[in-house]
Amino acid sequence: MIDPLFSPVVSSAANRPKARSQRNATNSCSVQQTLRLGCQPKAILLATGLLSAKNRETHRRSETAVRGAFSSMHTQCSLRSASVVCAIIFVLSGCKDQKKASPAPPAASVATVQRGNISHLLSVAGQFQAYQVVDIHAKVAGYVRHIYVDIGDRVHAGEVLATLDVPELHAQYRNTRSEALRSQDAITAAEHEVSRAQALHVAVQANYDRLAAAAAQRPGLIAAQELDNARSQADATLEQLNAATAHLAEAREGADAASADQERVGDLEAYTKVIAPLDGVVAWRYADTGVLLQEGTNSETQAMPLIKLAQSGLLRLRVPVPEDAIKYVHIGDVMQIRVDAIDESFSGKVVRFTRNLDLATRTMETEVDVPNPTLAITPGMYANAYLKLAHVDGVLTIPISAVQGSGNTGTVLVLNANNHVEQRTVHVGLRGSTLIEVQSGLHEGDRVVVGDAANYHNGEQISPRPQQEPASDVMHEEGGVTDTQDADGGSK
Repeated sequence: MIDPLFSPVVSSAANRPKARSQRNATNSCSVQQTLRLGCQPKAILLATGLLSAKNRETHRRSETAVRGAFSSMHTQCSLRSASVVCAIIFVLSGCKDQKKASPAPPAASVATVQRGNISHLLSVAGQFQAYQVVDIHAKVAGYVRHIYVDIGDRVHAGEVLATLDVPELHAQYRNTRSEALRSQDAITAAEHEVSRAQALHVAVQANYDRLAAAAAQRPGLIAAQELDNARSQADATLEQLNAATAHLAEAREGADAASADQERVGDLEAYTKVIAPLDGVVAWRYADTGVLLQEGTNSETQAMPLIKLAQSGLLRLRVPVPEDAIKYVHIGDVMQIRVDAIDESFSGKVVRFTRNLDLATRTMETEVDVPNPTLAITPGMYANAYLKLAHVDGVLTIPISAVQGSGNTGTVLVLNANNHVEQRTVHVGLRGSTLIEVQSGLHEGDRVVVGDAANYHNGEQISPRPQQEPASDVMHEEGGVTDTQDADGGSK
């Protein structure tokens, strides 16, 4: 029995001579049935004898028709898939165009207007020098008997530094002392002579006065010769008294001279002890025990000093101020000082300046007195001194990069509450290293765009990126040269 699945194929082969219109219908049916037969292997059909020679030809044609149908169906599916893909691409393209039509706002760095301080400092290298440096000489020539100090020792005013041995000076002092004693004896003798002459003159004068009174009361009672002799004696004693008084004055003057000579020699003898004239540090020692020193007062010879003493408890910081900054230097100005050698910073005041420009360096020497009680700073050390050229307190400040333009007027881009850009004109003042003073045009808390303003236009909306900036700024300007002085602090 033939499987009903193959009955349409057999019928189609038996009725072959039918009209061509029926063939098309039969082919259509065969295609549908062959689609079902296509599921059966061809070898099975041959083995069962279901395919005759004619049927095989018909089956071959049916397979061709089936393949054509499959190709047509595949083509239609491909066209449908392509249509779907094109539709997806069109939709995605539309979404992309829609995104291009509404882009995100550009980002920009934004700083806030703050209140702070701006300073303009001139940094100048200076050098410490001792406040005073003196060479200690001997007042009198003599041998060094003993020296009590050495280099680096700290001494005080009135302290004995060394003693000298001057034998002839001691003898001279004893001689002047003897002269002073003799002058005192002479004064005593002269005083006694004055007393004697005065007493004699008083007695003789009293006798004359008595005789003169009697002669006046009783004329002729006293002889004229006797009266004249009495008057002559009174005059003679008066002259003796005057002479004795003059001798006394001379003796006193001699005593004064002798006393002065003794004092002079005594002072010279006191100079055999070399005394420190001030508080300081022994910077150098030139002589040792036994050395003969010449007196320092002799200008015809170059006497060797005993020691060099430097007053280091108070130092001078000498700072060469450049020519263009001299107008900012005033007595009492505060300078910040940094000593890197000891890692310390402190402040000092300008106490003096030369008021004269060095033609070689085009600088003016300016001095700051620096107390140095612990001697932590050694004369000759370098320091960086900062002179305040300009300063403002409590002003509005913004980054310099936010201002477009030069001079005292510029423009800035300000963000409103909706993050839209607004261009404003501002008046600026002192410039620091990163900040600038705003005198008008902005308020505290305003937001300004930092960077190139050409990237944004007025009214444009942006996405702000807050940028943290300090409120205060200090601008350091390098200038000046270091004064190459000896560490002992001597003047040029």
